[in-house]
Amino acid sequence: MSVPSSDPGARTGSAPGTEVVLVKAGVTKIRYPAAVVRDDGGHLVLRAPWAAPGVRDFGFVRFEPGDVFTEHYWRDRWYAVKEVRTGEDVLKGWYCDVTRPAVVGGGSVVVEDLDLDLWVSADGTAVLRLDEDEFAASGLRERDPGAAEAAERALDELERQARAPGGLAALLG
Repeated sequence: MSVPSSDPGARTGSAPGTEVVLVKAGVTKIRYPAAVVRDDGGHLVLRAPWAAPGVRDFGFVRFEPGDVFTEHYWRDRWYAVKEVRTGEDVLKGWYCDVTRPAVVGGGSVVVEDLDLDLWVSADGTAVLRLDEDEFAASGLRERDPGAAEAAERALDELERQARAPGGLAALLG
């Protein structure tokens, strides 16, 4: 959900950067710079500010200038989790994208969005499965049944984790 930023270092410190490339249905949906927070070889954590002009209101959360996304990617998991905070460091919640495992290298992180999403409010009381209609209409089940099954398992896993003691914070460490 992050958008391009003209200066990721302004909010994320001086950590070395990378570019996040989000692909959907074979087309690059968005690319934006992000600062590397840590990378243990399996789990990559990046930070990127929301820098779009104006506000994007989903009804259950508003993303707006000043928000900061701490983005968690895995090389072996079918999802990415983005912790969303205000510029004043107040937690809004977690936006989870179901994706193919991240491909990291050459200064970029490439993830393929598979349409399914999960939103978890900061207090953990709202756990919302999103875009299941888009997933059904995408044709992934017909084109790549194995990927579709992995995507559905990933969404179920994220929802179970979100509802478990400790919620998504426990997953992210």
